[in-house]
Amino acid sequence: MAEKKLTFEEAMARLEEIVTAMERGEAPLEESLALFSEGAKLVKQCSVMLDKAEQQVTKLTKGADGLPKEAPFEVEE
Repeated sequence: MAEKKLTFEEAMARLEEIVTAMERGEAPLEESLALFSEGAKLVKQCSVMLDKAEQQVTKLTKGADGLPKEAPFEVEE
């Protein structure tokens, strides 16, 4: 059975649930390991989604003709 693709918000909400459950420390070792594994997969999924979103961000600047023009968004460090 294929896993349902979660939205970023759904994945983050599930990660919060996992963290809360693990912080309580009430789950048996096997369940804790399963939660950890699920959480690691969700972190990777969220990271990929954020990378894709970052690549789509463009900066609008005013061109020489006064009209807006698109330029790649670059983070200044």
